[in-house]
Amino acid sequence: MVQDWLVDGHSQGLAPATLARRLSSLKSLFAFALRQKLCAENPAAGIRAPKLGKRLPKTLPQHQTQALLESTNRKFDGRELALLALLYGCGLRVSEVVGVNLNDLSMNFRSKVGEVRVIGKGNKERIVPLPEVAVELIESWLKERGNLLPKENALFLNKFGKRLSVRSVQRMLKSRALETGADMSITPHKLRHSFATDMLTGGANLRTIQQFLGHASLATTEHYTHVTLPQLQQSYEKAHPRAKAKKT
Repeated sequence: MVQDWLVDGHSQGLAPATLARRLSSLKSLFAFALRQKLCAENPAAGIRAPKLGKRLPKTLPQHQTQALLESTNRKFDGRELALLALLYGCGLRVSEVVGVNLNDLSMNFRSKVGEVRVIGKGNKERIVPLPEVAVELIESWLKERGNLLPKENALFLNKFGKRLSVRSVQRMLKSRALETGADMSITPHKLRHSFATDMLTGGANLRTIQQFLGHASLATTEHYTHVTLPQLQQSYEKAHPRAKAKKT
């Protein structure tokens, strides 16, 4: 009966995630009934939930990303550009970016090289190299940062001199997108996905991207190969001498 119930839901067009939630609720209900001695067994216990399809990461086209990175007359433009250099330039999570402290930075401004220590998921620490443009933007921001009368050691401060919040970054991105003509669906995580996709399309290997993103498993990073398959196919057809069949 439980199997038939799931099949009936599928025939009605219900998504696998919806069916999985329904089955989970039913299992919990019968587990409660067992504890209360209202039934002798859980008829849903051995039934597997429908397999959920993997959702591909959503990304921004490169021209949209570039629009977001253009200089503006916004009050905190220097701070925003430096922050974007970490979100998109290094593929950091927004929580990692707002968590960066001054002592997490190691930079040589003269040679334009540097790295940042970030604390990722599971409190795992990793060191991420900074691209030259990020070093330049952070250097510019640090010159402005003192004007906010810092009350914390955070790299990115709000107008009160306190650590910038994740919510503030989300609002900033929407506002900046509106002003620069970028995609209004922009989110910090979409920038992270765009970084990974653009890196892969540009020729970076998965291990390198995995280290940047801080993924515990390479399988997570491999999701980006599905996003870039059309671009890779086009590159193959243009570059490989045997890509196209000979005309007969």
